[in-house]
Amino acid sequence: MVTDRLLDGRLKIRHLVLVTAIADEGTLVRAAESLHITQPVVTRGLREIEEVLAAPLFERLPRGVTPTPYGQAFIERARSVLAELRAAGEEVRLLRSGQLGTVTVGTHLAGSNLLLPRAIAGLKAEHPKLTVVVREGTPDALQQWLLAGDLDLTVGRLSPTVPVRLEQERLHQEPIRLVARAGHPVHGGGRGTALAELLAYPWIFPVAQTALRAELEAVFFQEGLPLPADRVECTSMLTLRNLLVSTDVIAALPMFIAVDDRELRILPTALSSIRRSVGVTLPKDRAPSPAAAALLAHLREEGAKLAELEEEFARSEVRPHG
Repeated sequence: MVTDRLLDGRLKIRHLVLVTAIADEGTLVRAAESLHITQPVVTRGLREIEEVLAAPLFERLPRGVTPTPYGQAFIERARSVLAELRAAGEEVRLLRSGQLGTVTVGTHLAGSNLLLPRAIAGLKAEHPKLTVVVREGTPDALQQWLLAGDLDLTVGRLSPTVPVRLEQERLHQEPIRLVARAGHPVHGGGRGTALAELLAYPWIFPVAQTALRAELEAVFFQEGLPLPADRVECTSMLTLRNLLVSTDVIAALPMFIAVDDRELRILPTALSSIRRSVGVTLPKDRAPSPAAAALLAHLREEGAKLAELEEEFARSEVRPHG
């Protein structure tokens, strides 16, 4: 069958280029000139492909050639194949340069409010065809997804220890601060802002087995205080924020989440022992894809800016939002 002969290795891409050049130029001589080869090479190549197809592709005329009905059908398909190959080559080029493809990033609280959105915005401005997939999960879940290859990298608080197949890179430090809604009674000078006095209000705590939960428990223990009896334990940022702005709960959040939210106010209550190293976690055993490398570059750039912003807050000691 002719179809079998097209796929047995005798048909080459150069044959497709050849027949489309002949069709475009109208003569074998001009086709040879456009391809920078000799006319005998064009003649031999045309004979080879006509033998494969067992049909004449061009009718020889005194002043050139014109496609036969077989030739018209084949040339149209040849153009489509060459167009697909060019598109594939361009797609590979864009993938290698990080301009096309998909990067999947995991996040949990720290870094999700400013660092990651700013990095994504910068990435998309530079590579608009690149797709970014963001998955949210607990730190333990994110590590497992990263190890399984379901994520390219994670952004968030760096863990004291990680599996040997993962490595971490710090981008900036972010303090943990106590936060309440604007208009909360604690801002009005009723009760004080010492930790013991804040126990009169409801709280939102991180769930057990998280690093922040352990650190908060240590703060209460150091001050000889029990954990708030009236509390909700939650890791969902959407649920947490809605409770913060609609009720009188108090929560411990990464500073930049509160700084960027006009409906929240940071309390002056010190939690100096809790600071988050925010950065990225990457697999050691596989190099980042071009798309992941492009996002990583923007994360590093935005992390440096946030580090400078944190230093300004530390120097000024001015409470955001007044």
